Amino acid sequence: MSDLPKGNKKLLNAWAFYDWANSVYPLVISSAVFPIFYGALTIIKDEETGKILSDTVEFLGYEFNNDSLISYVTALSFLVISVMSPVLSGISDFIGNKESFMKFFCYLGAVSCIGLYWFSLEYLWFGLLCYFFGLIGFWGSLVFYNSYLPDIAFPEQQDKISAKGFSLGYIGSVILLLLNLAMILKYEAFGFKDAGQPTRIAFVLVGIWWMGFAQYTFKYLPTGTHEGQKVTRSLLLSGLNELRKIWIVIQDDIVLKKYIAAFFTYSMAVQTIMIAATYFAIEELDWGTQDSTTGLIISILLIQLIAVLGANYTAKLSEKIGNIKTLMIVISMWIVICAFAYFVVTPTQFYIIAACVGVVMGGIQALSRSTYSKLIPLDTVDTASYFSFYDVAEKIGIVIGMFMYGFIAQLTGSMRYSILFLISFFIIGLIILMTLPKKTLNPDFINGK
Repeated sequence: MSDLPKGNKKLLNAWAFYDWANSVYPLVISSAVFPIFYGALTIIKDEETGKILSDTVEFLGYEFNNDSLISYVTALSFLVISVMSPVLSGISDFIGNKESFMKFFCYLGAVSCIGLYWFSLEYLWFGLLCYFFGLIGFWGSLVFYNSYLPDIAFPEQQDKISAKGFSLGYIGSVILLLLNLAMILKYEAFGFKDAGQPTRIAFVLVGIWWMGFAQYTFKYLPTGTHEGQKVTRSLLLSGLNELRKIWIVIQDDIVLKKYIAAFFTYSMAVQTIMIAATYFAIEELDWGTQDSTTGLIISILLIQLIAVLGANYTAKLSEKIGNIKTLMIVISMWIVICAFAYFVVTPTQFYIIAACVGVVMGGIQALSRSTYSKLIPLDTVDTASYFSFYDVAEKIGIVIGMFMYGFIAQLTGSMRYSILFLISFFIIGLIILMTLPKKTLNPDFINGK
């Protein structure tokens, strides 16, 4: 338990440091090393030509396309998260010891990452279970982590310390990814016989890094303001009731209603592409004799670097022409990128696409949240409930997007058709934004003003 007062620099830095601890999960597990490992394990290729001979796996007595299977598991985990998130938000608002809940999900996610060391086709159920609980642990801990921000920082400090957390997360995750890359590519120098063992060790390092560095955060975080509050049935339902109230309010706010509809639609495509991009590159590109592992991780690092620049450029553009106009431009760029991705065959073409994705990825995420913040009525006191609604809408969008992505890949045998299908989400989102009142196009527009 920490006795540091609200706004204390050490307390703020300790909170932000959790980003350093947990950001290794989305980069190493969700985006980089695990997708490559999963692809190598579930795809049979011709050793001479590199062509795919088989990409199906047997699970629970059924044959699945390997990408469809991981998409379904991802969709299921986000479905659980979307139901669980508002319940956890309700608890985090009223229960005293939020730190205990945050620790639980942190350790659940970290231990699940370590469990991926034993991922194999023979015990596929165990590996997928670890992948499933890793996602639950990551997103579950974020609910409580984010809820701490108003408790430990004054309003004028929140933007700065939140940005610092993002920066720490980026630096920390890239450091561990580079270490993992060195182990995998130069495995002989580290005393390994092949790249398989250091790849599995990478999962262990993620878990150790995550819960190890989190101890600094846990050391200084306060336990809460309602010590001893019991978890009752009404408390468990409070988060869901708040979402229902926000839904009713949004029905009478035409601007916010249309924006949420647009965000929900285009976010399905954005989040699905971010999760599935590596799996697409593994299966659909002709790597020939090139080392696909090196190429894929380089492209992921490229996306990470450019995403930071893209977010800053998008923010500057929105100051000049307004958030809604900027979003329309960014979504239009996404449509062009997806259309081009359908024809991508070579690694070089994929690097070009990765660079373009980096530009629009960071921009659309940051701008979507800040636009939503501006559209919340000015007299709103409980903004947390609005953002809980926003987060749940995003998670449900991921569920639908990942399920449809996996279903189309299973149905057609190619992920390229899934990419084409995602374009429709962007187009619908763009059309909805175009129906917003003209006043929202003003760069200075704030709802209720």
